Amino acid sequence: MFQAFDSAGNPAVGRPRVALLRQWLAENGLDGFVVPRADEHQGEYVADRSARLKWLTGFSGSAGVAIILRDRAFIFVDGRYTLQVRGEVDLGIFSIESLVDNPPANWLKDNLGKGARLGFDPWLHTIGEVKALRASAEKTGAVLVPLEANPIDIIWKDQPDAPVAPVELHPIGFAGELAKDKLARLAAAIGQEGATHAVLTDPSSIAWAFNIRGGDVPHTPLALGFAVLAADGRHRLFMDSRKFSRQVAAYLTQLAEPHEPGEFEAAVVALAKSGAKIALDPVLAADRLRMLVEDNGGEVIAAPDPARIPRATKNQAEINGSRAAHRRDGAAVAKLLCWLDRQKPGSLDEIAVVTRLEETRRQTGEETQMPLRDVSFDTISGAGPNGAIMHYRVSRATSRKLQAGELFLLDSGAQYQDGTTDITRTVPIGQPTEEMRERFTLVLKGMIGISTLRFPAGTRGSEIDAVARMALWKHGCDFAHGTGHGVGSYLAVHEGPQRIARTGTEKLLEGMMLSNEPGYYKEGSYGIRIENLILVTPAEQIDGGDIAMHGFETLTLAPIDVRLVRSDLLTRDELHWLDTYHARVLAEIGPMLDGETLAWLEKATAPLPHGAKI
Repeated sequence: MFQAFDSAGNPAVGRPRVALLRQWLAENGLDGFVVPRADEHQGEYVADRSARLKWLTGFSGSAGVAIILRDRAFIFVDGRYTLQVRGEVDLGIFSIESLVDNPPANWLKDNLGKGARLGFDPWLHTIGEVKALRASAEKTGAVLVPLEANPIDIIWKDQPDAPVAPVELHPIGFAGELAKDKLARLAAAIGQEGATHAVLTDPSSIAWAFNIRGGDVPHTPLALGFAVLAADGRHRLFMDSRKFSRQVAAYLTQLAEPHEPGEFEAAVVALAKSGAKIALDPVLAADRLRMLVEDNGGEVIAAPDPARIPRATKNQAEINGSRAAHRRDGAAVAKLLCWLDRQKPGSLDEIAVVTRLEETRRQTGEETQMPLRDVSFDTISGAGPNGAIMHYRVSRATSRKLQAGELFLLDSGAQYQDGTTDITRTVPIGQPTEEMRERFTLVLKGMIGISTLRFPAGTRGSEIDAVARMALWKHGCDFAHGTGHGVGSYLAVHEGPQRIARTGTEKLLEGMMLSNEPGYYKEGSYGIRIENLILVTPAEQIDGGDIAMHGFETLTLAPIDVRLVRSDLLTRDELHWLDTYHARVLAEIGPMLDGETLAWLEKATAPLPHGAKI
C-alpha cells in the first residue's frame, strides 16, 4: 500500500515536547519560536525528517504554523483543518487561530510585547513571510531573531535522516521537450530579469527543468535539492549523489555541474561576493538565501521562479499523457464505484474502500502497461460526519463504517508516468435525504458552471471563483476552500501558481491544468464534493462575438451519481451538459470495462429526464 493508516496526529505528544522547547528557549534568551509546516523547499509534502510541526504538536495537516511562547502556545490552520486540528492537538496546550483571518504576521501585533525576542529558522520561511513577520514585530517593539540552528532539530533525538531515494529520468515521450532546451529557455528568462543567476528552490521546478523524477517525499515524485541556473548557461545542481545511478549521473553532468547539498551555501556566498545578481522568488525562496546574498555583497533580484509558468502550461505530450491517464484512472474508479454499489450498508469501513481503490488502480495499470507509481495524495475517504472534514485523513483510529442513510465522500488521485489525477465523487449509502440531494445539486450546478465557462485572455482564477458558488450562495451556503488548484504532469497534484480561488491572482493560460471542485460541508453530518480536472483550451472566436474566448476541457472521466441529482433544480443547459458528459464517459472508458461493471456504467450514465426546463 502507498498509504498508511496509522499516521494521524497524536495530541498526547504536545505537552512534553512543548516543555522541552520552552526549556531550550529560556536557556537561549528567547521568548518564543515559530514552527511552520514547511521544509527548505516550501513544498506541500515534507520528508519525515522535516515534519517538525507534526512532531511538536501532533497536527498532521498539510498547512499550518505553531507559535510557542514561554507561557502560551498557538496553532494556525486554514478552513480545511478547523475540525481535524481539534482532534490532533492538545487543546489544553494550544489555542487555535485562523491562518487566513488572523495569520501570524497580524497576530504578532496583538500578542508580542515590546522587547520580546521571537526566534525563527530562516530556512523554513520565505522572503515574503519574513518581511511581513518582521514588519509586524517592529510595530510592537519586538525583535525577530533568525537562528543558525533549529531548536526542534536539537531536541528531536530520533529525528530521521534526510531521504536519498533514487532519481530516475523522465522520458522525452512524456516530458515533450528536452531538458537542454528547457534550460536554455530558463537561462534566457533569467537574463531578461536583469539577473546573472536564479536559484531554483522548488523541487518540482528542478524535476521539470532537468526531466527527472525522484521519491524523497510522499506521493509526489520529487528529488530534493537546489539548482543555481545561470544566464550564461553554466548551471549547477546541488543534490545528494547517492540518489544517482551511473546513467543518471552521466545524464545530469551534461546539463549542469553536480555538487553535494553541503556545498550549496558556500556556492551562494561565493557568487554573492563576486557581485552576482541572483534572482530569488519571494514566495518560494527561503529567507536564509536572501541573507546569504545580501550579507556577502550580492544583489537579490525579486523575480518569480522562472520555471513555474513554463511548467504550468503543459505541452502537447503532457496533455496527451494526461488524457490517457484519466481514461485509465476513470475506468479504475468506475470499477470501484460498481463494487461499492454491491456492498451492503454497514459492511465496509473507510479503510476498506481506500484499499480496494488502490488495488483497482494497480490492476488497471497492469492491464494497460502503465503501472500505478503512487497515489497522488492520501485518499480522503469520509463516511457520514467524517466527510464534513474537508481534508480528513482516515486512520485505524477514525475509520467509520459506511452506514445506510449517510453520504460517502471519496477524494483520491493517482500518479502515473504519463499524468497525475485527482477526482472526488460523493455517493449515497442507502437512501439519501432530500436535503442531501438539494445540496448535492447546488454543488453540481457550480461545477457545471466552471466546466462550461468561457472567458477572455488575461482572466484570473479569482475572477471566476464565484461562478462555482452562486447556486450555493442563493441558498445561504458556501464552502471554505478554493474551487480549484493547479495540477502537475507526473508531479505535484497541488501545483502553483494557477488556481481558482479568491486568492487566485495568476492569469489562466492555455495548457494549464486545474481542479474544479466545489463542495458543501455540514459539520457533524455529511460532506459533498464533486471534482473533475480541467484543462484551459486555446482562445477561440464565438459566433457573433467580438473577442476570442478560452474555455475548459474536462479531463476526468467517471460518472457523477445521479441518485443525488434533483433534475428539477437544473436548467436545460445543465442537464444537457450532464448527459453529454456521461455519454462521453461511457464512450471513452466503456471499452476498458466488461460484464457487470460495464452494465453498471451504462445504467450510471443513462440520460436524466429533462422535463420542460428552460
